Amino acid sequence: MKILLKPFQLLYVIYAALLFVALMIPVFIWSLLVLPFGRIRSGNLIYYGCIAWADAWFFLVFIRHRNIHEEAMSPDSSYIFVANHISYLDAALIPKTFRHPVRPLGKAEMAKVPVFGFIYKNTIVTVDRSSSGSRVKSVQILKSILRRGISILVFPEGTFNTTDRPVKEFYDGAFRIAIETGTPIKPVLILNAYDRMHYRSIFSLNPGKSVSVFLPEVSVDGLTLLDVNMLKQMVAERMSEALVRYGASWARTSIVNRECDRRY
Repeated sequence: MKILLKPFQLLYVIYAALLFVALMIPVFIWSLLVLPFGRIRSGNLIYYGCIAWADAWFFLVFIRHRNIHEEAMSPDSSYIFVANHISYLDAALIPKTFRHPVRPLGKAEMAKVPVFGFIYKNTIVTVDRSSSGSRVKSVQILKSILRRGISILVFPEGTFNTTDRPVKEFYDGAFRIAIETGTPIKPVLILNAYDRMHYRSIFSLNPGKSVSVFLPEVSVDGLTLLDVNMLKQMVAERMSEALVRYGASWARTSIVNRECDRRY
């Protein structure tokens, strides 16, 4: 049966890819028009263009997305959002999940992609992880953005989680910035990107549901840089427990694998 469905899967992926590019062109034009308004304001306006793009693209590729808030967010507060990372679809899900402008931290090499790259570098803080200078500069930019009251988004796993655990080990960056700036952390679960597009191949894209969950915020009041590791571990544990509780498919698989290991 899977062999028979392969041609339809390929046609669907081609359709989704062409639509991705076609809908990105108006956002590119919009980006050129608003660029003179300054980096912060133009970045916000471009992000709203990305929200319109995402609403159209997800609707036309038959992926139904919804957000769940376990705790209400203050519209006047800025946060450091930390989200799990397990699929190429995560990037497209950012404007579906975060409905007001945020500044994600992303890989510098993505800025080289034609059309998309121009939009990317004007809405995302880029970092070259192989360069210590680039990492330091990106942290400085993120702190500057927080001072302007704009939230930031970090995928603390850095790369795709290909382990057998709900989340892989986190980097310190987001948690260090949270303590240094006194900004609360807001953990976010991206639940279905793994099912909609497996990290092994973009050709695994398929229609269906998509859910993002905003967990209660984690305060950093009273913490010092000596508490970075404790904070990091606490957030990782909360996200891991919640991923299992919400039934994330790779998290269920990891639990089954661990249970089998204990039995045998």
